[in-house]
Amino acid sequence: METYDKTNETLVETVNTYKIIENGIQTNEKSFTCDICGEEFCQELLFTKHCHTHTKEKPYSCDVCGKGFSRKDHINMHYKTHTNEKLFSCDVCGKLFSQRDELKVHYRIHADEKPYSCEICHKQFSQKSNLNVHFRIHTNEKPYSCTVCHKAFSQKSHLSVHFRIHTNEKPYSCDICHKYFSDKSHLNVHYKTHTNKKPFSCDVCDKKYSRKDELKVHYRIHTKEKPYSCDVCQKQFARKSLLDVHYVIHTNEKPYSCDVCHKKFSQRSNLNVHFRTHTKEKPFSCEICGKKYSHKGNLKTHYRIHTDEKSFSCDVCHKYFSQKSHLITHTRSHLLEKPYSCDICHKDFSLKGNLNMHYRNHTNKKHYSCAVCGKEFSLRGNLKTHYRIHTDEKPFSCDICNKEFSQKINLNEHLRTHASEKPLSCDICHKDFSSKRYLQRHYRTHKKKKYFCDVCGKKYSHEFELKFHYRIHANSYSKSFVCV
Repeated sequence: METYDKTNETLVETVNTYKIIENGIQTNEKSFTCDICGEEFCQELLFTKHCHTHTKEKPYSCDVCGKGFSRKDHINMHYKTHTNEKLFSCDVCGKLFSQRDELKVHYRIHADEKPYSCEICHKQFSQKSNLNVHFRIHTNEKPYSCTVCHKAFSQKSHLSVHFRIHTNEKPYSCDICHKYFSDKSHLNVHYKTHTNKKPFSCDVCDKKYSRKDELKVHYRIHTKEKPYSCDVCQKQFARKSLLDVHYVIHTNEKPYSCDVCHKKFSQRSNLNVHFRTHTKEKPFSCEICGKKYSHKGNLKTHYRIHTDEKSFSCDVCHKYFSQKSHLITHTRSHLLEKPYSCDICHKDFSLKGNLNMHYRNHTNKKHYSCAVCGKEFSLRGNLKTHYRIHTDEKPFSCDICNKEFSQKINLNEHLRTHASEKPLSCDICHKDFSSKRYLQRHYRTHKKKKYFCDVCGKKYSHEFELKFHYRIHANSYSKSFVCV
């Protein structure tokens, strides 16, 4: 038993006496042992604080935002985030901090001090918390899970940013154009579009970037490095974002839905592009001809018309193309590959787009109507071409004789007349033709002529040819009557 007197007030406290050897000196102090982990404390206050780490108890609550804390000193530090009080200043760069520990950690940036090292890959960090987060890359640990879509994250901050997808919250705003962002890092990247500063340059091709990480990813084009691999199909990718997008193929997850037509998308960027079909918004404009596009990729492809850039080459015939998709389609002409099949008539196609167009032959749906003559079309492209009949627009011109055409396919056929090129041959008589149209017309000469004129007896392979022929008789009939 031990008694303490203080200013004539007697505080009597009964304690158990513990003998602790400290620095070789025997002292009588209280000892508090944690029943869960066995850690010992000489002060009851420290022992109580420690117990909260096991119970997850947070008895201290912020009366501003309601956030809970297990320790009083933590809530005191937290209060400074509301008052924006920053008492500690860096002597080197002048940056202010609300906590001394934050300043201490910050100093390591200037000293390039990284005392924490990963025992697996030996990467070094200035903060222990950063090392702990990094270690989850090796363990693939993702302790933070979204309550809406159950996507897991290795960092709590990543979960917080992700959750804004569901809430559509964008708390960060650009001071210049007032565009909003869900992540502060995205805002910082966006700011560089206004300054147009690109301090990071590739030493291989001299391409410049505003961010160092963008340059790092770009280098992989030259090195062919693909460090991110799909654990389902083992396909490799140069960027993690591309791997994340690829994963959706296996999960078939489409968390983004259009508010107008309810169509679902696996990526928010695809939803944003799709939404422009409803708003008719085309924010990307060609600086040369002024043509506008809803997607930046389409504008980039369009520019190649002006530059005549054809960077994709066929390994078989060495023909060049401006788009990779066109090269892939062309390659199938050598392989005779037609991977897309109609489940109604079983006709095969080399392009999925051609299969989709073909399906309309079965449904007979024609969504696109001409505003001038009312003629209907199943494809928007066909309607666009048809309009040129009314406008007499002929945007395709021959470089040799300057003859103009309304369709590029007609120009290509015409160019063969200069080159005397006839790549298409009749299977029956082996006669050569410069265009598919002429070959198809020729095929009719081999077919049975079942349509005949009841005036003169002339025969035709197709009904429309007979109808056209009847006009000869109609004109001669009308001319046989003379007004007197």
